[in-house]
Amino acid sequence: MLKKIYIFLLISTSVTAQNVFSPAEKPVEYHPLHVDEFLKADGHLDEAIWKKAAVTYLDYQVEPFQGNKASFKTEVRIVYNHQYLYVGAILHDTIGRNKFRAPNLKRDYEYSENDLFGIALDGFQDKRNALVLQSNAYGAQRDLLSFDDRQFDINWDGLYRVRTHRSDTAWVAEFAIPWQTLRYPKSQKDQAQDWGINFFRVRRSSNETTVWSPHPRSMSALRMDYAGKLMGIVPPPPKATNIRFIPYLLGNSHKDNDGSHNQWKLGGEVKWAISPTSVMDFTFNTDFAQADVDRQVNNISRFSVFFPERRQFFLENASLFSAGLAPMDQVIGGSMYIQPFFSRSIGLDAQAQAIPIIAGSRFVYRSEKRNVGAMLIRQGEGDGDPFTNFGVARYSENLGNNSRIGGVLTSKISPTNQQTTSSIDGFVRFNDVLSFSGMVSTTQESQTGQTGLAEYAQFYYKGNFTTAYWTHTVVTDQYKPAMGFVSRSNIMSNSQGFEFNIRKPWMPSMIRFWAPGIYTEFYHSLKTGNLVERRIMGSPMWLGLQNGGAIGIYAEVAQQHLEENFTPVGITILPGNYSYVRKGILLASDPSAKYSGSAEYGWGGYYNGSLQSLDSKVRIAPIPHINLGLSWNWSKFEQMGVARETKEVNLLMLETRLAINPRVQLIGFYQKNTTDDLNALNLRFAWEYQPLSYVYLVFNQLNYTGADLSKQHEQTFLTKLSFLKQF
Repeated sequence: MLKKIYIFLLISTSVTAQNVFSPAEKPVEYHPLHVDEFLKADGHLDEAIWKKAAVTYLDYQVEPFQGNKASFKTEVRIVYNHQYLYVGAILHDTIGRNKFRAPNLKRDYEYSENDLFGIALDGFQDKRNALVLQSNAYGAQRDLLSFDDRQFDINWDGLYRVRTHRSDTAWVAEFAIPWQTLRYPKSQKDQAQDWGINFFRVRRSSNETTVWSPHPRSMSALRMDYAGKLMGIVPPPPKATNIRFIPYLLGNSHKDNDGSHNQWKLGGEVKWAISPTSVMDFTFNTDFAQADVDRQVNNISRFSVFFPERRQFFLENASLFSAGLAPMDQVIGGSMYIQPFFSRSIGLDAQAQAIPIIAGSRFVYRSEKRNVGAMLIRQGEGDGDPFTNFGVARYSENLGNNSRIGGVLTSKISPTNQQTTSSIDGFVRFNDVLSFSGMVSTTQESQTGQTGLAEYAQFYYKGNFTTAYWTHTVVTDQYKPAMGFVSRSNIMSNSQGFEFNIRKPWMPSMIRFWAPGIYTEFYHSLKTGNLVERRIMGSPMWLGLQNGGAIGIYAEVAQQHLEENFTPVGITILPGNYSYVRKGILLASDPSAKYSGSAEYGWGGYYNGSLQSLDSKVRIAPIPHINLGLSWNWSKFEQMGVARETKEVNLLMLETRLAINPRVQLIGFYQKNTTDDLNALNLRFAWEYQPLSYVYLVFNQLNYTGADLSKQHEQTFLTKLSFLKQF
C-alpha cells in the first residue's frame, strides 16, 4: 500500500501544474461607501448615491483563457447603511435583452446554465468559509455556504432582495442584503472591519467566466484564500435578538385503497442567531409537503442507491455534519459511499415514506478555529416502534490554513435498541493542488452486541491540466450505521483514476478541451480475500465543447465474482465468475440553450448475457418562464440469468415548470417505471408572497403494484401556508 501511495504522489506532483499560481501577496481592495439613505433595490441603479460609490471591474478571465482580459466590462459598486449592504453590478453585453441565458427561474438554479453574477463574502476573513449570493439575468436567486471550496450548503436560503433589469447593452443586478443575513465578528461601535470578498460573472452565450480577484482555472471564486478585500466597512454590532420565526398551517387530504382521511396540522421552525458564530434551530410538527420528490432509479449495479436529501430543515448546515466518503462526481473518486451520518435516516422509512417528526433542535457554531454542531430529533411512530430519538454531534478543529481534524457521533435510540456510530475524520491540503482526506468509523448495536468498522483514505490532485485520485476503503460486514449510509459492506476496495484537461491551439475552434482518462476499481471480500469485482474504464475521447456540450466515447472491462444470487430488475443471476466488456458513447448539447438534450448509449456484455441501455434527455425552454424536460431510460437485457431471458425496462420522467416570475411558479413532475408498474404524479404551486414566506398547493398521485401483486392507488392534496417573521 505504501508503494501505491508513493507512486500516486510521485505522478501527481511531477505532472505540470503550470498556471496554478498561489494567492497574491497583496490582494485587490475595495472601499465601500457609507450612506444614511435607504435604496430601493429595483435593478436600475439610478439613485445619485450609486454615482458617488467607487467602481471596480471584473477584468480577469478564468474560462476559457486563464489570465486573459474579460471580453465584456462588468462594473461593481458597494454602499451600505445601518440596515443593509447594497451591491450593484452592471454587466455589459451586446447580445440583446431577450438573449440572456436562463432556462428556468427556479431558486438555486444550475450554475452552468445561466448568465449570472455572484458575490462571495468571508466576513471573518478566515480564508476558508464563504457566504455566496447570486442572481441570474432574470432575478432568480442562488445562494449557498461554502467551506474550503469542497463542501457546500447549496440549499441554504439567505434572506435578501435582488432585482434585475435587462437592456440591449447590459443587464443590471441590485442586491439589498440585511446585516442579519451576513456573518461577521462582533466589534465595538463604529469600529472598521476588513472582509474577504470576490465577485464573479458567467457569460453563458460564450461560456466565459470572469472574476474580480484572480484564481486558477482548477478552482472557483469560492476559494477565499484567493479573495480580495472589502476594506474599512463599519457594520452595526450583531443584534442580540436576531430571531426568525416561521409558523405554518398544513391541510392534508389523503385517499388510498384503505379509505380516506383529512387532517389539519400546525407546526413551525424557529431560528435564533445567538451570535455571529452560533445559531440555534428548533422545529416542531415538522412537515416537508413542499419538498421535491425522489427520482426513480433502476439499479443494475451491486451498490446501494444513494438518494440525496431534499428536505429543507436537514439540508441547511448539512455540510457541517457531513463526514465520510462520497464520489466527487459520477466518475472521479470511485463508486463507494461511506457516510456515518445521513439525514434521510430520520423521518423516512425504508420505502422513503414519511414518518412523523414530533420535534427537533440543532445547534451550529462556526469560527475561524473550530466548528461544532449538535442535533436532536424525536420521531413519532414508525418502523414498528412507538417512538425513536436521534442524536448527532459534530466537532472539527481547523489546522493551519486549509486542514482540519474532527469527529462525529450518532445515536439512534428506540425502546428496543440503541445503535451508535463513532467516527474520526481529517482533511489535509498539502498545497494548492494536492490534498488528503480520511476517516475511521465504528458502529455498535446494543441488541445484538455487534460492532463494525469502516475506514477510508483518499489522495486527490486537481490542477489546471490534471486530475488524479487514489481511494482505499475497508467496510466490514458488521458495519451498520443506523443514521448513516454505506453503499457496500464486507469490502476492501482500491480505486485510482487519472484525467487530463488538454487545451491546444491546434484543436478545432468548437472544442474547448480534450479530457482523456482512465479509472479503475478493485473490490475484494474481507471474509475470503477473493476478488469480487474489478472494473477498468477508459475514455480515450472526451471532448468539452465551447458551448458547454460534450462528446465522449468510453469502454469498460469488468470482472464479477458472485458468492450469492444477484437479482437486478427481477432477473436472477447465479453465483459464479463473469467477465464482459462494455462500450458507450455520449452526446450532449449546450445545456443553457432554449432547446437542449443529451444521449448516452451503452452496449456489450453484462454477466452471462448482454445489455443495451439508453439514457436520453430533452429540454425545451423557449423563454425562462416556460420549461419542459423529458428523460427516458431504456434497458434491454438479452439471454440473461438462470432462465436466459430477454427483458426490456423503461423509466420515463416528465417535468414542467411555469413561472410568472422567480417567486410564483407551478411545477409538475411525472414518473413511469415499468419495473414495478409505477406511475407517479406530483404537482406543486409555490408563491413566495414575501421573502421566505410561502403558499404551497401540492397534489400527489401514486399507482403501483404492491408486493402481493395487488394494484395500489394513493391520492394526496396538501395546502401549506408559512410566514416568516424576523425579530
